[in-house]
Amino acid sequence: MAGGQEVPCRGPDGQSLAGRRDRRLMEQGGERGGASPTEHILLVEDDDGMRVLVARILRESGYRVTGCRSGAEMWTLLPEVPVDLVLLDVMLPGASGFDLLKALRVKGTVPVIMLSARNEEADRVLGLELGADDYIAKPFGRPELLARIRAVLRRATIAPAPNAAARPETLSFAGWRLDLRSRALTDPEGAAVDLSGAEHDLLLVFLEHPGRVLGREQILEMGRGRLAAPSDRSVDTLVSRLRRKLEPPEGAAPVIKTVRGSGYMLAAKVGRT
Repeated sequence: MAGGQEVPCRGPDGQSLAGRRDRRLMEQGGERGGASPTEHILLVEDDDGMRVLVARILRESGYRVTGCRSGAEMWTLLPEVPVDLVLLDVMLPGASGFDLLKALRVKGTVPVIMLSARNEEADRVLGLELGADDYIAKPFGRPELLARIRAVLRRATIAPAPNAAARPETLSFAGWRLDLRSRALTDPEGAAVDLSGAEHDLLLVFLEHPGRVLGREQILEMGRGRLAAPSDRSVDTLVSRLRRKLEPPEGAAPVIKTVRGSGYMLAAKVGRT
């Protein structure tokens, strides 16, 4: 993938599935402004024009791009090439983007941003509930697309700060432990619990403000704008998902409490080591 060229999906006969026209357009995508390709993005989009346009934008911004038209092509590529982020269209031939998202979450925690021409609240909530890291409605502008991608990639990789040695590496609460470097969460019995990027960020917000009631707008602001708007049910849905994963033993108090009319609160002391 030298020079930022898109890697086309190939069928059993070795021929490009994207077609010669797509490939020619991709190769004429323009300069990257001196940026060196770093993160690899897998773009799953069946609309040829949209796939070419989005891939060009990403390539010009320094990303490596692999374009696919369907879930079948995506599954063919994933074992072969490391992927840092998946841009996944909702309306695809065969399995839908939501179906593919559920399967991706079973297999791992690669960051996923959903793309959809449908901007209904129910669709956005469903995408987040299934484990998407973000949801972008079409049509979208180049600045928004790139900003959301950068935000998701930042959250997926915690870079050590200059004074990292003085900072805690693990946060513990009610028997749970969150490793800040590996992003690994373990329950009181030591079993690993998978978190999506959005769930991890939400948990960090609560752990950084234990015992404090946080409203939806505060959670949105502290969560670095991952969700849409405070009028959405997105925050409530995400909190509900996280609470299910932090389900306490029978008879024990919940870790995250609902404060009626005000918001949510982490009802546990937080230790730092």
